[in-house]
Amino acid sequence: MLEIHQFPCLSDNYGFLVHDPDSQETVCIDTPEANAYLREAAVKGWQITQIWNTHWHPDHAGGNAAIKAATGCTVSGPAEVERIGPLDRVLTPGDTVTIGEHEGTVFDVGGHTNGHIAIHLPDDEVAFVGDSVFALGCGRMFEGTAEQFWASLQRIKALPPATMLYCAHEYTQSNARFALHADPDNAELQDYVAEIDQRRSRQEPTVPTKLERELATNPFLRADTDDLQARWGGGAAHETFAALRAAKDSF
Repeated sequence: MLEIHQFPCLSDNYGFLVHDPDSQETVCIDTPEANAYLREAAVKGWQITQIWNTHWHPDHAGGNAAIKAATGCTVSGPAEVERIGPLDRVLTPGDTVTIGEHEGTVFDVGGHTNGHIAIHLPDDEVAFVGDSVFALGCGRMFEGTAEQFWASLQRIKALPPATMLYCAHEYTQSNARFALHADPDNAELQDYVAEIDQRRSRQEPTVPTKLERELATNPFLRADTDDLQARWGGGAAHETFAALRAAKDSF
């Protein structure tokens, strides 16, 4: 079984080190802060062998060069990461990545950025989703279209419900306030928000989050439901998604 070590980076990012005790390989999932990754790996006694990037933003790929220089690891990610630094391997949807005998599938979650990818490791029931989806939220639509982003969320929704989603930021309380505004009659959401507030009062992370719970409570994943469509103008699901995303941007 893979070991996943989660730790805070920058102001609200999370870093993830994924370690396979059998092969002794260790993968950085994104690299918001090189020194934090190198420090945490040293504390764990793990040797970093790979970096997997989800998208090109500096708070996800900005530490690549320093970590590679310190460890000699290989760097894999979507082609857009080459805007800020070289890759050893360009990943495209449908590719596989491996850590020891554990295999992950790369899939397209474009919308936040056009080339954004996520990586699903089905045997370990985890997916690393970057800024495509958050606990009770989703990333800002910086480069893509609403139709594209909604199609990406469909791919996330199609994962097994027990999948744990490792998203990259501690945005959950802010997302929760908007979710209650967007979907005020959702009793399961209300319970979830109460739990989130309790966890944050104890300075506990709200990441990862289980897909099953997000399917019931995250308004951006529920843009195809009758209640959200009625409340947010009807039309096609991607249009409801677009209305929700625009409302969140100015909330």
